[in-house]
Amino acid sequence: MTARQRNPLLPFSQANAVRPLGDGTFTASLPAAWTVGPKPHGGFLIALLARAAAQAAGDGLGPLSVSAQFLRAPEVGPVLLRTDVRKAGRTATVVTVTIEQRGQVCVEGSVTAGRIPDAAADYADLPEMPAEPPADSVDLASLQSGSNVIYKIGTACEVRLDRAGAGFLTGSTTEPLVLRLWARPHGERPDPYFALVAGDISMPVTFNLGRFGWSPTVQLTALLRSRPAPGWLRVRVTCSAVHGQWFDEDAVVMDSSGRLVCQARQLALVGAG
Repeated sequence: MTARQRNPLLPFSQANAVRPLGDGTFTASLPAAWTVGPKPHGGFLIALLARAAAQAAGDGLGPLSVSAQFLRAPEVGPVLLRTDVRKAGRTATVVTVTIEQRGQVCVEGSVTAGRIPDAAADYADLPEMPAEPPADSVDLASLQSGSNVIYKIGTACEVRLDRAGAGFLTGSTTEPLVLRLWARPHGERPDPYFALVAGDISMPVTFNLGRFGWSPTVQLTALLRSRPAPGWLRVRVTCSAVHGQWFDEDAVVMDSSGRLVCQARQLALVGAG
């Protein structure tokens, strides 16, 4: 019997659920499975913000954009989310959200909610990636430090890394800061909230510089462009510049049909060399 069979994981939609208290506040629990190292995964927190905001907006609306500031890293365990509908419009509704824990605000964000487009894009300039990960791709759950699993999210969902271009796997520091990954939830089709997770699913691209220390996200903005089709989400992550301790990271997320579902850009602090 495997560890996963002994300790069955909640499906993403349940693990990422929020529970309304009836006054614009929600409760949620940050599970240990959705962590990188000891801290809850940033994309999981973004999805949680978006889910609370969509419920506060009502009328079946979904997130179109999420912009968040990471003030301090929360711990695994219960959190409180406070929402405030700042504008209720026919096309877009704007909701501010905070994630609080033990009396402190950990993440604060603004979510624009509306109708996620169903029609095909009139124009899209997207990278070429196969619909499924290569046979020799790396399972992120296998990336460990001694006996510690670093990317626990690699067991909470399925994540594969393309060896091509991931020079850090072999100790190279000459590869461009470009990584390709594939992700999908266990037991259910990906939804817009999982697409937000996918927009932050990669290890820092600065690994290709040999910079392996903790690289916390300071600010992240994500755009939801369409609802994902069933199957793998393909993720291409790039960086424009590393200046001192700061670097940017852009993610383009496409679904199994090749349609753009999410774009994410973040500003983060680079780990030590």
